[in-house]
Amino acid sequence: MQSQNPFLDELAKMTTSAMSLAQAAGEEAKTAFRSQADRFVADMDLVRRDELEALKAEIADLKAQVAALLKERSVSATETSIKPKGKGVKPDVDLPVD
Repeated sequence: MQSQNPFLDELAKMTTSAMSLAQAAGEEAKTAFRSQADRFVADMDLVRRDELEALKAEIADLKAQVAALLKERSVSATETSIKPKGKGVKPDVDLPVD
């Protein structure tokens, strides 16, 4: 619907162009902010998620290896304490024979 007043038509056109200009400025501000945030994070030298997941997997493997070694050591210690002492053991002191 067009009005008969050219001033109002011109005002509507200016308002429409101002809105599109504001929207473009908002997009540009968002892009600039994202760029600043990316640069800030890069300067902080943070670890990436894939590197973190790889380290978690490596730690889990190492924990499993440590648990296996501890179990093996425990079994070995138990076997050593169970071995019979006395057969084939030479006494430290020579006893006189009568």
